[in-house]
Amino acid sequence: MKKRLALLSACLLLMASLAACGSGNSETTAGTDKETTSTDGQVFEVGIIQLVEHTALDATNKGFVAGLEEEGILVNIDQQNAQNEQSTCDTIATKFVADDKDLIFAIATPAAQAVAGKTTDIPIVFSAVTDAKSADLVESNETPGGNVTGTSDLTPVKEQIELLTQLLPEAKTVGILYCSAEVNSAVQVDLAKAEIEAAGLEWQEFTVSSSNEIQSVVESMIGKVDCAYAPTDNTIAAGMTTVAMVANENNLPVIVGESGMMEAGGLATYSIDYYNLGKLAGYQAAKILRGEAEPATMPVEYLSADECELMINAEVAEQLGIEIPEELQEKLQ
Repeated sequence: MKKRLALLSACLLLMASLAACGSGNSETTAGTDKETTSTDGQVFEVGIIQLVEHTALDATNKGFVAGLEEEGILVNIDQQNAQNEQSTCDTIATKFVADDKDLIFAIATPAAQAVAGKTTDIPIVFSAVTDAKSADLVESNETPGGNVTGTSDLTPVKEQIELLTQLLPEAKTVGILYCSAEVNSAVQVDLAKAEIEAAGLEWQEFTVSSSNEIQSVVESMIGKVDCAYAPTDNTIAAGMTTVAMVANENNLPVIVGESGMMEAGGLATYSIDYYNLGKLAGYQAAKILRGEAEPATMPVEYLSADECELMINAEVAEQLGIEIPEELQEKLQ
């Protein structure tokens, strides 16, 4: 009898311990759940599909989760990463729809397009999408009209090209480097061409269709252009260390679209904060889950221009022999 009582007591203690563990937060790698708590006790099933791992998209993901947490939403989050494969995006999207998620968060244009093509019922919030209208995700950025809305990562292209002319006043021809398969990049490239021409410079396009082509394409730029501009292109961002390796060794300065690309070897940028961009999307998702708003009437949101930060890679500037003008030095302080 004593042995049975001891065994029963041990079981009760184990159950209490497990219950205590279950009330806290737990987070593991892609494909598993993260659980948080809220005041009303309702649990929402949220799927997150991220196109590829790189600094900007990772920060967007973290910001989104933080936004939900700030809003006190109780969620089980299913994290999935497509590793920059469109077919994998489609597979993940199909699974999320079959699982009947309460909401899907899509990070980057191809991921958002994959999910939007699978359901018109489940609310979809996106981020790191430059122009949702051009990507056929919404009827308009002001009034989406369907089950999709989110936050745009439209970067200050004009300021980035102005930065290029300030740091590289002798440059005459700019090579624009991007992935031809990304709608997200095409919008920025058109803006960049207009700004480059307005600055009295010429441009040449250099495109890749996959990450395997990055090294050879950057090598083909050497001797043809004086500098390069790479927008917030996911393929280029994910392979930025390769871009920098070739470009910097051959004295080819690269102005980039965001801070993660600069940290990976780019020369400089005016960058938005992708963590805050993701958090803004998290706030949108919270309103949708609480029934306070619907994607159809929730405008696509943007970070304000004053939230963009000037960033210059001093190590790369020194390597390339580029002197940072005093007016830019003052802005960095």
